[in-house]
Amino acid sequence: MLETASTYQQIKQLIDDGNIVQLREALNLLLANEVFELLEALDEEDGKKIFSLLEIQLAAGTFKYLEHDVQNFFLQSLSYEKVAELLNELSPDDRTQFLEEQPGVVVTELLKLLSPEERAITLSLLGFPDGSVGRLMTTDYLAVKQHWTVEQTLRYIRKYGRYSETINVIYIVDDDGILIDDIKIREFLFVAPETVVEDLMDKKFLALSVNSDEETAIAEFKNNNRVALPVVDTNGVLLGIVTIDDVLRLAEEEYTEDMQKMGGTEALEEPYIDMPIPKLIQKRAGWLVILFLGELLTASAMAFFEDEIAKAVVLALFVPLIISSGGNTGSQAATLIIRAMALGEISIKDWWLVMKREIISGLALGVMLGILGFLRVYIWTFFSDVYGIHWLGVAFTVGFSLIGVVLWGSLAGSMLPLILKRLGFDPAVSSAPFIATLVDVTGLLIYFSFAILFLKGLLL
Repeated sequence: MLETASTYQQIKQLIDDGNIVQLREALNLLLANEVFELLEALDEEDGKKIFSLLEIQLAAGTFKYLEHDVQNFFLQSLSYEKVAELLNELSPDDRTQFLEEQPGVVVTELLKLLSPEERAITLSLLGFPDGSVGRLMTTDYLAVKQHWTVEQTLRYIRKYGRYSETINVIYIVDDDGILIDDIKIREFLFVAPETVVEDLMDKKFLALSVNSDEETAIAEFKNNNRVALPVVDTNGVLLGIVTIDDVLRLAEEEYTEDMQKMGGTEALEEPYIDMPIPKLIQKRAGWLVILFLGELLTASAMAFFEDEIAKAVVLALFVPLIISSGGNTGSQAATLIIRAMALGEISIKDWWLVMKREIISGLALGVMLGILGFLRVYIWTFFSDVYGIHWLGVAFTVGFSLIGVVLWGSLAGSMLPLILKRLGFDPAVSSAPFIATLVDVTGLLIYFSFAILFLKGLLL
């Protein structure tokens, strides 16, 4: 962290004095995250000035912390040569992430600035499907041969380790580049230098498929407590590694996107405070219109039972209670299932197990609320005659309707995310508002069906 206001004041004074030599020296003593904090504190013009003075390694380290629009702003302020130097210095995964956000014509121009080796790596990464592990991996890793000695391996690490994303784990490949093991670096430090790498191998390793989706990577890191995992193709050839920092960033983005969708909006590509209001309205309007049209079906259902309501106005008193109970239950179930799917706790093949659990849970919760609803009508008869002489029929209608609506809400909320996943859609789009709207309409049908059953010949 920056040393409070003193560092900021020192840098700011050097900027104001125009002392470029001392400013460059002071800046390049900072860490990347400290420069990032400094850039956030300064205005755009001062930020642009200090970014251009950073040594290339520090500039690349800082660049990955910046928001996309800020990255573009600083890049435009650099000379052609400095842009080329910066892009070549970025790690392949950070560079790929930046290029993915650019228009195609801009990507073409920026690729021309890369060295032949870096351009080949970047084109390879950009060729993988969006959202795949291939887009997430970096090719900065260390791989050695099984017939090497520990001494050879350590010499290799000393020579090339500085260019690797991490040296915690060393990967072992055969002559065809096929991954055959991974070994923690500490294993090389406590054995004799003449020990052959093959003698340290147990051939028990985890690897990600290059075509797997990003959610698979998140689940593997979560379940196996790794700082990095190798990425292989269909033939087992080692292509790169995925590191924990990229997975944590991705997990946060995925969680944020899911929360936004579950709230009934499209995912925001920018921080909320930076999103232009017209674009923010556009993101929210689509779902609101869809949900509004869905709620119109509720009005249609009410109109269908208009005669029943006219004969027994008392039924209208419990409509908000019935539909809100079903909607709340459905939203609960949907949230639990979507989160469990995101964490890898359940998958589509577990649908029957989920259904059985929700039937039991839904019945238990429905009976609990049904009893409360029945008691509400029963107790109220001691203080008011609003329910009339047929209060018992009204009480049974409310009680059994709550059981039916809560059970249906549990099933709808739990099954819809699984169905959407099976169809290839994001389960998070079965948002709480969408589930609530669906259960509202069907809840009315359940309610008035029980009303006809218990009150026909009495009030109806």
